[in-house]
This record gives sequence, structure tokens and C-alpha cells, in this order.
Amino acid sequence: MTGYATGKKTYNTGDTFIMRIQKILGAAVLATLASTAFAQQAAAPAAPPSWKQGSAADQASSTLHPFAPHLTGRPASELKMDKLKLPKGFKIEVWAEGVPEARTMALGDKGTVFVGNRNLSVVHAIIDKDGKREVKVLLKGMNTPNGIVFDKGTLYVAERNRITRYDNIESNLDNPGEGKVVIDNLDPNKAAGHFWKYMVMGPDGKLYFNIGSPQNITMPTYNEASIIRVDPKTGIMENYAQGVRNSVGMAFHPVTKQLWFTEHGRDWLGTDLPNDELNVATKKGENFGFPFCHQGDTLDPVYGANRSCDEFKKPVLKLGAHIAPLGLKFYTGNMFPAEYKNSMLIAQHGSWNRNPKQGYNLIRVSVDAKGKATKHAFIDGFLENEQGDPPMWGRPVDVLQMKDGAILFSDDFNGIIYRVSYSK
Repeated sequence: MTGYATGKKTYNTGDTFIMRIQKILGAAVLATLASTAFAQQAAAPAAPPSWKQGSAADQASSTLHPFAPHLTGRPASELKMDKLKLPKGFKIEVWAEGVPEARTMALGDKGTVFVGNRNLSVVHAIIDKDGKREVKVLLKGMNTPNGIVFDKGTLYVAERNRITRYDNIESNLDNPGEGKVVIDNLDPNKAAGHFWKYMVMGPDGKLYFNIGSPQNITMPTYNEASIIRVDPKTGIMENYAQGVRNSVGMAFHPVTKQLWFTEHGRDWLGTDLPNDELNVATKKGENFGFPFCHQGDTLDPVYGANRSCDEFKKPVLKLGAHIAPLGLKFYTGNMFPAEYKNSMLIAQHGSWNRNPKQGYNLIRVSVDAKGKATKHAFIDGFLENEQGDPPMWGRPVDVLQMKDGAILFSDDFNGIIYRVSYSK
């Protein structure tokens, strides 16, 4: 072969030609591989949203989906108050507007109403000032501050990952300072779903709160799908109830001191299965069935294999499929009729995982001396079109009894708080 010299090196023209061919072929192969990989990547289907987890193959094309709230709220002038229906003698009115995604509420000793939310990062305080109702941002930079409890001058806030306390809060509404951490690391796995918390103070001085199932249907870890209690003085926590998929409403009976709570059933089992539940925990250590058994009598098609519903605590009442019961309060005031005394008022957020839709209301539940629970209609009218998308113009979330015996309930869809009163 011929060659040529440059300086001290000699190059073979044949070798040079071969090297060039190899480079060209190599580049072509790399380009082909990259093109193929890109095409495969582009063709890969997008991962389904977390709320579709647990759906069957034949449900892939379902148009059912959750409904997002108006995160900036809506003015009271846009509400369809004339659509609401209440028992005779009851009156409903807008108590406060401009409370974006208003959810859990707590009442302070001086009349302050504290309001948490799920999708935002603030806690609001509502006060009466100079004859006007003022909504102010109390806390900022929080992580899903859904759980709110006021007790003996202290505000407790349950975030996604921790619980903090703000002592003497009503004297420091303009400068609450840094909260003291009661307990941290409550969401070590950064759960995809049901990470928001509802919280109540128990008669034993401990805080009770939920840790929901991280998915629609899955085998939870020990602390997930449970109700936990923690001593705010020591930060020591313990499991109180297990097998609870997600509870976003709980309260202690004013007489028996037993813990009653609402529970959301799993999705994608059909229009009428499973029912959401009303439960009562009579002692520590009871298991309410999730993920093995739903509504007390229906085994899960996957996790229910070789299990029996008889091994788990049964619900007191089946509330309806996908009806989303949230806040629960026992009415202990004197304003409402006598039959309301010590009965439960439950806010039902409304269904998305069924057609036709149902819920979007408040109900009353009474319990007789034998423990039999009965549902009664209380406030209806938020549901406009059971086939609509969305089907409603408002969504009740939590209930709060005021000192005069009237109640408030929150509406996260509109950022509104309503007041309900009674007179003969």
C-alpha cells in the first residue's frame, strides 16, 4: 500500500480509508440505536395517575375522575344558596368567604375559628374585628396542614409528615412564631395517596389521627391504614386501630367516650361496592378489615383470598358507595331540636368513582340504646346533576359546633364556611 509521511510519522492511506469507513459506520449504528430508543421511549404509555391504581383492564377507558376545588375560592355571590334544603326551622347562611379550600376547623376559647386545608400550605384564622369578619393567614409554608385541633390555649396542626403545636395562639395571631414539633417522620415513604391527616383530642389528653393507605388498594405497612394516638407531652405514639383505609372524620362520643369515625372504602370495585363506613372503636387494638375485607362483608378480589370477614370489626352503618364521608361531630348544643342531642352530624364530600353520583350533603346519624344507627337527611342541594362533570356546586367537608349551639360547616370546593341555626 502507498503511504505518506508528515514529520516523524508515516500514515498508510489504506488504513486511513478503513478508519474513516469504521467511523462512518459506527456513527450510523449509534444514530440508529438512539433513534430506536427514542421511538420506544416516545411510544411508551404515560403512567396512570395514582387515583387509577387498582382499576381493572376493562376500566382503563373510564372517564371517572376526582374533582379539583377552586383553589382561589369563589365569592358568595356566585353560590346557589336557594338550592339548599333543610328541615323545618333551620336556616343556612354564608358565615365566611375567601377561605381557599376550607377543610378542617377548630374553635378557640376566644372565638377564633382556625381552618386547615389539603392542597395549600397555609392555615387561616377567622376573627371578628370592628364588627366585621376577618380572614387572615396565620401560618405559612406548611405541608398539607389538614388536621387542626385547639385545646387549652394551644393550636395543634397535623401536616403530611409531622404534628406541631403553637401555645397561647389566640394571643399571638399576628406573630405565632415557630411551632414546637410534637412528632415527626409520619410519612417516611412519601405516600402517593391519603397522606393528609384528620386529628382530634381524646378524653385521655392524647391526639388521635389517621395515617391512610398509601394507595387505593395495597398491603399497608404497620403504621399505614390505621388510627394512631400520640401523647403531646412526650411525643410517644401507639397504634389505636388498624385496617382503616382512610378516615377523614372522627369524634369521641360525649357520654361513652368511645371513638367514632368515618372511613372511605376502596375504588374501582363497581358502582355500588364497597360502601363507605361509619365505625366505632370500643378499645385499642381492633382491626376494621382493610385491605382484606370491605364494608364488613365483602372480601377483596386480591387481598381477600383465604381470609374471612368474620375476623374483623364490622361497621356500625354502611353509608353508601363512594359517598366520601368526611367530618363527623356529635351535637351537644341546646339550639337544635331535642332529637339532635348527642347524635352525629356527618359531612359527605360526594362521589367521583361511580355513576350516577351521590352524596354532597350533610346527614344526621342517631344511635339508639341498643347501638342501632339510623341515617336522617339534614342538608341537601349541592348535587345538581348526578351525571354531570362536575355534578355539584359545593362540597361539604367538616362540621364545627359554635358556643351558641349553631354549627358551621366548610366547603373546600368554593372556599366557603356556612352557618346553620335553628329557631321555632
